[in-house]
Amino acid sequence: MKAECEAVLKALGFMETNLRHPGLQTHKYHSFSGPRGEEIFESYAQQRRPAAQRIFWCYGPEQGVITVITILSHP
Repeated sequence: MKAECEAVLKALGFMETNLRHPGLQTHKYHSFSGPRGEEIFESYAQQRRPAAQRIFWCYGPEQGVITVITILSHP
């Protein structure tokens, strides 16, 4: 559990400075949209691990702000 939390915190730090950081592998997620119909993006907190953590987020509500929708374990 501790490793997962550390990975998520590290990924959030990357997101704070560079949403395009290669380690995040950020991409659009097409299965659902944000609370106001926004595009949702998925960023990786972990890779190549069982139940790897994923961060789902969208832009807004204001310019220069992102909203984290949820953080889930990848099935």
